[in-house]
Amino acid sequence: MAFFTDGMEAAIEEADSEISGLIKEELTRQRTQVELIASENFVPTAILDAMGSVLTNKYAEGYPHKKYYGGCEFVEQIEEIAIERAKALFGADHANVQPHSGSTANQAAYFAVMSPGDTMLSMRLDHGGHLSHGHPINFTGKMYKIAAYGVNEETETIDYDDLARLARESRPKVIVAGASAYPRAIDFKRFREIADETGAVLVTDMAHIAGLVAGGAHENPTQYSDFVTSTTHKTLRGPRGAFVLCKEAFAKDLDKTVFPGIQGGPLLPAIAGKAVCFKLASEPSFKEYARQVVKNASALALALKERGFRLVSGGTDNHMMLVDLRRKGLTGKLAERLLHEAGITSNKNAIPFDPEKPMTTSGLRFGTAAVTTRGMAEGEMTAIADAINDVLSAPDDEAVRRTTRAKMAGLCHAFPLYGKL
Repeated sequence: MAFFTDGMEAAIEEADSEISGLIKEELTRQRTQVELIASENFVPTAILDAMGSVLTNKYAEGYPHKKYYGGCEFVEQIEEIAIERAKALFGADHANVQPHSGSTANQAAYFAVMSPGDTMLSMRLDHGGHLSHGHPINFTGKMYKIAAYGVNEETETIDYDDLARLARESRPKVIVAGASAYPRAIDFKRFREIADETGAVLVTDMAHIAGLVAGGAHENPTQYSDFVTSTTHKTLRGPRGAFVLCKEAFAKDLDKTVFPGIQGGPLLPAIAGKAVCFKLASEPSFKEYARQVVKNASALALALKERGFRLVSGGTDNHMMLVDLRRKGLTGKLAERLLHEAGITSNKNAIPFDPEKPMTTSGLRFGTAAVTTRGMAEGEMTAIADAINDVLSAPDDEAVRRTTRAKMAGLCHAFPLYGKL
């Protein structure tokens, strides 16, 4: 497989050798380093082609058959296909495939049913939530009253009884289910019961688990939720972008909120990429992929525990895990740098009740979506756990990091990405 379509590499090189060179460097980085960032993945070349297509030349404000520009007859068909595929894949009444990002998708769902000053009940950022779930520096924290739920200090899992208590006390307009750093399965049925009891609209952010849902490796929140928001570029293995699903009763409000409410022209290359992504995610091979992502996460989590690492909540039910580094005497910030130097890409992450500052953290977040895309399986997870342990057990030893980097490059070479180097 080629990274560039025919002739494209030469065109970039001729137009802007500086940017061309940096793209090549990034390609080399992706090919030679083990990618454990839970929110990242590698897309098929078909999606790269869609994202780099002539669709970037077209404006198409509005919705199919109600566009504000002429010449939309083909891009309308692409958008309609993407909509129908999203609905079929997740069993939804309605889909809007225009949102540019996960935060925009969340904004669209909130704006469709909330007014400034309304109350939102959502997960705390430092317990696994997302900025767009109500953090004070985010638009949500500025526009809405936020009642925040978290995890139990002993189990480090969502305390649903406490969530119900908070809902009864705050009477939120919206309850948000879903997280950015929560390694356990979410009880969407319980969320629905709590929302019904308190008269709230249930918005589920499934950005991290969408691919697992599509592949049957995680419960589908669509049947329980009024709105489901998601990105397409994490476990779903699609282009950078997002979409929103909703019950039919909310369809008109959602669509007018996305356009003209918060966006103008949609990004047509991304919508084409989403259409391809939804098609690929409906195929039997994707179900195998989703199952292997979960198997790999379980294998990596177990291997890390066997090597003395403490995992938040004791393990994982999905594609990610949070590692508490305090036993190693390291911060997340330092560990992220050490692993990067050793050829393993990860991200520092707060753990529940973290004593460190948000930009330092006591933890690391690992995910297995990208390494699974490369074809790695449980055996490779053990090798990666060995590498992580070697590096973080000897933080002052540069030689260990050099040796590990060579090992990780060799591992990546055995599972080539976009062709061999």
